[in-house]
Amino acid sequence: MSGVDHDALRATLAAAVEALGGSERTGQIAMAEAVAESMAGSPSRRHLLVQAGTGTGKSLGYLVPALHHNKRVVVATATLALQHQLVERDLPRLTKAVGGRTGVDSTYAVLKGRSNYACLHRIREGVPDDQGVLVDVPEGSLGKKVLELRKWAEQESKDGGTGEKDAAPRHTDREWRQVSVTARECLSAAKCPFGEECFAERAREKAQRSHLIITNHSLLAIDAIEGVPMIPEYDVVVIDEGHELTARVTQAATDELWASEVERAARRATRHVRSDSGDPAGDLADAAEALRAAIGEARPGRFEAVPQDLADALALVRDAARALVSAFPKADASDEADAGLTQAKGSAQEVFLTADRMAANGDADVLWLTEGTERLPPRLCIAPLQVWGPMRDKLFADKTVVMTSATLMLGGDFNSIATSVGLKPNERLDPRSVNVGPSKSQGSSDEVSEDDAEPWVGLDVGSPFDYGKQSILYVARHLPQPGRDGLGPAQLAEITELVDAADGRTLGLFSSRRAAETAAEHVREKLPHLTTLAQGDAQLPELARQFVDDPHTNLFGTLGLWQGLDVPGDTCQLVIIDRIPFPRPDDPLMSARQRAADQAGGNGFMQVAATHAALLLAQGAGRLIRTHADKGVVAVLDPRLVTARYGSFLKASLPPMWNTTDPTVVRKALTRLSAG
Repeated sequence: MSGVDHDALRATLAAAVEALGGSERTGQIAMAEAVAESMAGSPSRRHLLVQAGTGTGKSLGYLVPALHHNKRVVVATATLALQHQLVERDLPRLTKAVGGRTGVDSTYAVLKGRSNYACLHRIREGVPDDQGVLVDVPEGSLGKKVLELRKWAEQESKDGGTGEKDAAPRHTDREWRQVSVTARECLSAAKCPFGEECFAERAREKAQRSHLIITNHSLLAIDAIEGVPMIPEYDVVVIDEGHELTARVTQAATDELWASEVERAARRATRHVRSDSGDPAGDLADAAEALRAAIGEARPGRFEAVPQDLADALALVRDAARALVSAFPKADASDEADAGLTQAKGSAQEVFLTADRMAANGDADVLWLTEGTERLPPRLCIAPLQVWGPMRDKLFADKTVVMTSATLMLGGDFNSIATSVGLKPNERLDPRSVNVGPSKSQGSSDEVSEDDAEPWVGLDVGSPFDYGKQSILYVARHLPQPGRDGLGPAQLAEITELVDAADGRTLGLFSSRRAAETAAEHVREKLPHLTTLAQGDAQLPELARQFVDDPHTNLFGTLGLWQGLDVPGDTCQLVIIDRIPFPRPDDPLMSARQRAADQAGGNGFMQVAATHAALLLAQGAGRLIRTHADKGVVAVLDPRLVTARYGSFLKASLPPMWNTTDPTVVRKALTRLSAG
């Protein structure tokens, strides 16, 4: 028997939809009931992957069941935009509408990593410099911005605000570091003279009192997978923007090391280490020089085998950092907190842990060297070869997980995404046997016999949009296959003709920044009566605002950058994608994962490269239709989408648009749209 009161759930959902000014949607109801069943664990515990197309109202589809659930629920998002939507719009209106209902706990809190909050100790006492001496305010423009951020933080403290980075006046990452600390640099609430006022501690205390916690994928990964307790005990986690999860978990588990950072750790430690311990800070500085020399001799890219000089340098850094950490004075509970000492020890520990991981060069990690730039020196990076194992063992084995997104079905089914997070295709349950409504994909298994099985349900609740009537997928089959040299004359001419037919209204999504700039320059020259903006011309919010305000505007940038852009209406009637977004052949992590899949007997190209491309294509195409009234064209300038064997997998990942390869048909359609 199900433990879900479906009548109460539907009544709450109806009240919520009305409060937010929406209308009842069949897919949203199906989603809410499936989420509630999964959360209730009835008849047995199972995870849920639910694809909810744009316009379904998926936020309410999981928020309403979460408020009805009898234990704490965590909601993790990938983007700041969605987190803002939940916290600033959906939840306040939702709790106002349904907060008094029986069986509904509408308390909620936002929880982020410590460095996302201003630190009152750093603001009031100053920032330790490289020698660990507190410096009040830096000089120049940096100092001016720091004073502005300090004033803001003090006002936040006075007004009972959150002190969150995202609510602060506009700033750079470097400026924010002057008013914040990492977890390792924090003195702890018990020792900090401002612990009772601490923004981060207040956020944690509010989370402890709340039924619903809104956080991000990275903090979830640190808490659940790395085992660092960051989130109060919870029963269920809802992962929105679930298509981003593996990338965000990988990012959270990636470490970097470069010589100047090691030197800085050595300088910070100099005045704090015991005098009877030799010169461990000097030893670490010497190791940093050895690392710089070894990096200078190494070739950028992934290391199949680490050069001996580099392996020796990493071992030197590891050993010197370990000795340095041991040389710091032992802390006593009665000791007065020393910010300089805390920061110095934290830096040394960070260097040791990273160097230790890199020196081990285990089979579970991928190590590579980046190219240096004018702003950044070459640096060593290390990332996990795969994250599905830790996710399965440390997240899915302990919690009930609900994953949702508009793009969870790649190639027409859930298997690619499920496998990437550690769920096995043969563990999938038939939705019909667990009372969660119809599924649009096949190939599921009713029974899973393994003792350690993680049963899951895949559910596609569709979209309220009629993609076949609202949109056209145009593949420029007549164009040459894209080459390594970027956009050629044929592609540039095609872009110009499409933009001209659409009279602007174009979002161009390109494989590289250079391609976007080349296309923008060409369109400006050929169509000077239109406004063409390129990534980098201004800050992203300003570019998006200009694009929305004037329909006769084009906006060109990289595909990944615009995944979260929401531009409904006639502002965007044409989305151009210059090529299938396969990862670069020299991408260290992707190439290593592809090779590992091949060695395991799989198809590395399809499991890694094609899956990556399908996800980005689906996200890019999803920028076009945002409301029932939207109409337009997604134009893919890469003929391989219809000529290559893998093209059917990629097309099956896209919304069900009307298809054509005829450029004349598409130009006429765009001309009619622009005239209407």
